[in-house]
Amino acid sequence: MMKKNSNPDFDSLLPAARMDRRGFVATALGAGFALAAQPIMAQTAIKTDSEGLVAGEIRIGELPAYRAMPAGGGNLPTILVVSEIFGVHEYIADVCRRLAKLGYLAVAPELFHRYGDPRKMSNVQEILAAIVAKVPDREVLADLDACAAWAAKNGGDPARLGITGFCWGGRITWLYAAHNPNVKAGVAWYGRIDGEVNEKTPKWPLDVAGEIKGAVLGLYGGKDQGIPLDDVEAMKAALAKAGGRSQIHVYPEAGHAFHADYRPTYRKAEAEDGWQRLQAWFREHKL
Repeated sequence: MMKKNSNPDFDSLLPAARMDRRGFVATALGAGFALAAQPIMAQTAIKTDSEGLVAGEIRIGELPAYRAMPAGGGNLPTILVVSEIFGVHEYIADVCRRLAKLGYLAVAPELFHRYGDPRKMSNVQEILAAIVAKVPDREVLADLDACAAWAAKNGGDPARLGITGFCWGGRITWLYAAHNPNVKAGVAWYGRIDGEVNEKTPKWPLDVAGEIKGAVLGLYGGKDQGIPLDDVEAMKAALAKAGGRSQIHVYPEAGHAFHADYRPTYRKAEAEDGWQRLQAWFREHKL
């Protein structure tokens, strides 16, 4: 199903080519991911130890997740961490430990667990077709709700909830910030802004720009082949029109997945700057 925008004022923000571009990836979620994914290295380049932390796998009902938090900590600000299409592998676990070292309770759920384990697959298109394309947004949002509820009972402060996500998880970050009014702040790393609409992906970040209750910082690469700058500019305009506190920052020379330190796409300067921006954003919004 192709999306039709019924708001003429909002249409003026969109490039004329948008409707032609919406369907160019069959899975609707693949653009940008496949472009940046090969080769994938098994281990993250940055190693964050677990000294002083409680870190490891947990279960939230039937949902597997990775949790990291300061040992003995309580009433902690909580950050939900949403993975790329590759699931919660070492890179995502390390991001959780990095956040825990900053004083957060970080929880990264395995949002694909009902459909397969992408960590056991090496072909990106296979991951997209066999797993990612089958995952409905409504299920993802419900799983994140479950994680937030778990965190509130296990050392987290329910009044200080944030979210960050990468690639596929960057898109989810925008959606969840619109879905859950308790989210104070989010940081979306190069998540797709617009695409094909279907039963499983009924909305995109561009659709929910006016529904975000907290504040989301979007971090994007100016040379990302899967996320056109036209989309980024349209999202900026939509956020401005909504009058909220969300913002977008673009790194002109970066491509997709510039924070992924286990891939050749990693750009140290932009990744480190983005991480500093994440910390400042969360502090600014009381997380």
